[in-house]
Amino acid sequence: MSIWLHFFLFAVGIVLIVKGGDFFVDSASYIAEISGIPKFIVGATIVSLATTMPEMLVSVMASFQGAALGDTPEAAGKYSMAVGNAIGSVTANTGLILAIGIIFMSIAVTRKKYLVKSLLLIAAVTAVWLGCLSGKLSIIASVILLLIFAIFVAENIKSAKTDASDASERPEFVRKDFIIKIVLFIVGAIMLVIGSDLLVDHGTPIAQFFHVPDGIIAVTMIAIGTSLPELVTTVTAIVKKQSSLSAGNIIGANIIDLTLILPLSSLVSGGKLTIDSQGLTYDMPACLIVTLIAMLPTIITEKFHKWQGALLLVAYAAYLFLTISAGKGI
Repeated sequence: MSIWLHFFLFAVGIVLIVKGGDFFVDSASYIAEISGIPKFIVGATIVSLATTMPEMLVSVMASFQGAALGDTPEAAGKYSMAVGNAIGSVTANTGLILAIGIIFMSIAVTRKKYLVKSLLLIAAVTAVWLGCLSGKLSIIASVILLLIFAIFVAENIKSAKTDASDASERPEFVRKDFIIKIVLFIVGAIMLVIGSDLLVDHGTPIAQFFHVPDGIIAVTMIAIGTSLPELVTTVTAIVKKQSSLSAGNIIGANIIDLTLILPLSSLVSGGKLTIDSQGLTYDMPACLIVTLIAMLPTIITEKFHKWQGALLLVAYAAYLFLTISAGKGI
């Protein structure tokens, strides 16, 4: 394929994610207002499910391909990609994307809404790490992760019921407007996924054309690439001052990445979801560290602090430096 076609499709991807993010955030905000459900909850559920589609597709397809290859080194590589993609996306979501949101937005949260989700995320990261110490995701760990996901869903349903605003405080329901917003929400999500794929697929050959090292391409294009919907949602939320929607999206997306995508990948692989030494040595410790930096101070103080954002960026940069120095990548 011509390098100019790569440039063109890369530009199309940028247009899709920018406009798709606009549709997506506007529609999600409208859904929250018209339903009376807090924007943090909408971000943690509906928006998160939509923005985790790239991670789910990459991890589940990698596991499926690995299962088809049987007990071969190639299959092990596919399984490692499935685990690494999910873990790497959580690290990028927290260490890079949430960090940007914290620095540029004032995000205040109530402990009541935030505590359970934060503890569930920390528990999920810990369960994945401990469950993979043997070199593959254990059945016990998969069951625990699915249980955490079930608790996450139940807690969101409970919060949606108890924290919903009074009907008199909601905008007037207009059927036509509601249908249009739902359609725009779906179209925006599709545009984000397609745009992200275009950026990853065509950004790599462009980087190679300019002789960017393979290690840097792997770290940026793959790990950050599947997190582009969350990044675009966060940047759009910054512009539109929808901080609760952004924070809820990232926390919810991280929980879904770990507690739904990984168990699904394990099921597809027939319980053979393996992880290499790179994952155990760099990826999982980094994931836990950035999660603790983001979650624990906020649980105590009920707000995100700009120093947290700065520290998260430093931690994420150190993680990238170590992986590139090791000559591997995410």
